[in-house]
Amino acid sequence: MMTLEELYAAGRKTVIGSLTFTAEDIIRFARDFDPQPFHLDEEEARRSLFGGLCASGWHTSAGWMKCFVRFWAGEARRLAAEGLHAPRLGPAAGFRELRWLKPVYAGDTITYAVTLVEARALASRPGWRLNTILCEGENQQAEPVIRFESKVIEFT
Repeated sequence: MMTLEELYAAGRKTVIGSLTFTAEDIIRFARDFDPQPFHLDEEEARRSLFGGLCASGWHTSAGWMKCFVRFWAGEARRLAAEGLHAPRLGPAAGFRELRWLKPVYAGDTITYAVTLVEARALASRPGWRLNTILCEGENQQAEPVIRFESKVIEFT
């Protein structure tokens, strides 16, 4: 089984997918998880400091995870076709420095990426590694909208 460090050089950014945020998706997510007026109602949103309907930051974060899970499943299939075994990942051991840098408006398409920052073996758990990854997203104008650092457990 290969490690993330063997597959992805530290510092190399990898695009993991894109997601378009529709007004319907924004409202549905907000209704269930972040029911603030500027996420729920287009007219209220126009009068808010955002000036238009925008996604919850949590929705933007969940979009990163959706793209990553889909990306990693594809990577596992790709590696298997090459006769290699993908590292088993998860769960995340936490995150830090979460920044929602710019609102994500209805109609925006966010392209997400991941960069391996650091990988280290866990002395207390043979066969386990702790990977630090930089998680990012940018809109269709290449403007950063989200950035955070995550710790991901890798195990054999």
